[in-house]
Amino acid sequence: MSTQNAHSILFTHTRPQQGFRLLELTPELEKLLTSKDAPVLELKSPSAALAKAVVDPSAQEYVNLCTETQTYRIRQVQSSNSIHVLRPSHGEISQADIKVVEDVDDISALNLPNEALSAIAKCSSTLELHVPPGGFSAIPFLEKSLRLYDRHDNDGDVPMDEPAGPLGAHEMRSVREQICLDIPVSVAQCEQGWMELCAFVDNGEEVAGWRPSARARLHVWKRLVEGAVLQGIDLEKQFLVGDLWKSVLDEDDEQEAPFPRALLEAVVRRMCVADERPPMGDEIKWASFDKAECSMWVGETYLAATAPTVSSAVGRSEFLKAWKDCLPEFWREEAALSKLSNGCYKSPDPTTIFFVPEAQRQDTPAAAATGSASAAKAKNARNWHELLKARR
Repeated sequence: MSTQNAHSILFTHTRPQQGFRLLELTPELEKLLTSKDAPVLELKSPSAALAKAVVDPSAQEYVNLCTETQTYRIRQVQSSNSIHVLRPSHGEISQADIKVVEDVDDISALNLPNEALSAIAKCSSTLELHVPPGGFSAIPFLEKSLRLYDRHDNDGDVPMDEPAGPLGAHEMRSVREQICLDIPVSVAQCEQGWMELCAFVDNGEEVAGWRPSARARLHVWKRLVEGAVLQGIDLEKQFLVGDLWKSVLDEDDEQEAPFPRALLEAVVRRMCVADERPPMGDEIKWASFDKAECSMWVGETYLAATAPTVSSAVGRSEFLKAWKDCLPEFWREEAALSKLSNGCYKSPDPTTIFFVPEAQRQDTPAAAATGSASAAKAKNARNWHELLKARR
């Protein structure tokens, strides 16, 4: 036969097999790992208590793979086609490389080839990286990890552990990083969620992280606008955050602050023009506000503070008037329902409105259809049977 003189390679099977898990990389992650300055990746999962508080109890055990900026859910995919991991043996094959069934004293008597491949592991499943259509967010985990700060002017309520006393930048950064350790998203996504919540670190009975309620955030904003008007600070132009802080202090008692300075700085950072916003670990000295983004945030914050549920819904005209009154004089035209985020409110009837938390908002039909189509496409792309069927 024409193949009798063909070069042959011995195929062997080791025992016991080694434990291998194969991970399918996305093109973006593969490019990142093969770059000159490849980053360190993290495997993160929430604590049992945090997972139970945030996700469905039946889905508590999971692991996310995190880069500095991205998060991927690791999930196991079974396959009917087993994958063998092979190891080549170059050069002469020794007696230790192969177990011969026949009782042969000299392995050379078997006339074996000089090269061999050994199957050292068998994988019946692979690990794939998955990103849901809406991506990952640290906000649900931060809301359960941070203490609620709910001091406001309406009725004088103050939390039992009222934060007080300034902290150094290093200490605040250390507390924030410690809180983020248990949150299964990337550092960048955790910092983004921290910024969106206007979270801050300050002293109470102990150093802790806080998230202000909608009423507390609205109170800070009103004092901020009043102080800016009195001191002639144009919020659309660059201003010193220190000057803004002085403007909100009580003239009769400048030592008695209406709220922690860290909270004001957190609100300022949230409202700051994105391109001018310093990294989370850096002190924010200068700032200028984005009028459109800031006005939208004020409207949603006011609605969340005054009408958080359907039973507390307020009249549309009443809401729009109060929203305008919360804005600087030259921003009042920004108060319109069309300027609010999609799905942030509902109307139980044509004249009233109430706030809808982000976790309860549903995707639009178009977005849901796109997400379903993408998921189906990704599933079919990994289905070997479908690929083989399409090529026949």
